Amino acid sequence: MGILIELNKGRVPVKVWTRDIEPEAMQQLLNVASLPIVHGHVAAMPDVHLGIGATVGAVIPTRQAIIPAAVGVDIGCGMNAVRTSLTARDLPDNLRRLRSAIEAAVPVGFDQHARSPMRGAELQRIERELGGRLARIVGKHPELKKMQRRFDETWACQIGTLGGGNHFIELCLDEADRVWIMLHSGSRGIGNVLGRYFIAAAQRDMQRHQLQLPDRDLAYFAEGSALFDDYVEAVEWAQDYAFLNRSRMMAAIVEALKPLLPPFRLEAEAINCHHNYVAREEHFGERLFITRKGAISARAGELGIIPGSMGARSYIVRGLGNPQSYCSCAHGAGRRMSRSAAKRRFGPRDLEAQTAGVECRKDAGVVDEIPAAYKDIDQVMDNQRDLVEVVHTLKQVLCVKG
Repeated sequence: MGILIELNKGRVPVKVWTRDIEPEAMQQLLNVASLPIVHGHVAAMPDVHLGIGATVGAVIPTRQAIIPAAVGVDIGCGMNAVRTSLTARDLPDNLRRLRSAIEAAVPVGFDQHARSPMRGAELQRIERELGGRLARIVGKHPELKKMQRRFDETWACQIGTLGGGNHFIELCLDEADRVWIMLHSGSRGIGNVLGRYFIAAAQRDMQRHQLQLPDRDLAYFAEGSALFDDYVEAVEWAQDYAFLNRSRMMAAIVEALKPLLPPFRLEAEAINCHHNYVAREEHFGERLFITRKGAISARAGELGIIPGSMGARSYIVRGLGNPQSYCSCAHGAGRRMSRSAAKRRFGPRDLEAQTAGVECRKDAGVVDEIPAAYKDIDQVMDNQRDLVEVVHTLKQVLCVKG
């Protein structure tokens, strides 16, 4: 397929891999493209849609600067998936007990563990490594502790927890009826605190320097400024925390399922990838900061995960390393309508019909995640045939929502 729209109305071009994009999102892309720190071009993935400041589904290359709101508040949010030795025949006809076991093992929504789920040497190592790094960040920015109650305890108690919104845990079947475990989560409350704190700090910094922006949520830190290094340190901490959170959740899910299923093993190393993050990378001969706001890395041969809605399909993909997308691809189906719009338009009966055959919540509390609120994942995949190739197609049979 390839680039479907190219805009040249900003300081740099915008290359878009879809025609399914609302005017407001298009304007956000042009706003980003007008910034003096953006280098080369902005890339918009097939799942692109309106975000805060910058669109979700954007890849933003910046030189010697980072936009905190483009990284977002769920820093390091991403996916984890692993194939098991189980097949569809090994699953019970009724999956309710499996869902209950997962929900008992993994706190969801605002819930967290009463204390850290890690013990012994592992807990000591995590407290020494992550805890020590966080203490250095807080030492320079003590205001962070005022933004979240029980700040010092919460980060440890939320390791291995799902969160809310569009976060989920799923059991899926691939094209050979093999069972996969897949989940979506990020850096939880602590990442949110870090994100909000530095977004506000960047906005204040822009005001002090009287720099005019097309959107105050595009405030940025320039390399060499007082807060740039502190933000990079905080982002890297949150991204490492999110990676650990997903790994610990996956381990808890496996243990919860073992008593209810025939003996099984994990057949390959889990795929664990961020889709809200920033990284230092080289593209077109330049060392840049690449912010993927709702996009995953898709370097040649690199495995990734692109989930659909809970009533559709998901994909395990292999990157093709397309330089025009900064070696990136879509992170999912992408929302077609806001959460409030979905709640106004649909009800539990609609949700039940659209998730037929999937063991999941079907009540009013998750109507905002109804499949119709998302873009067609198959169209998204068709639009990025030059970015990734499909390795496995997964169909959800069980879904736990936050």
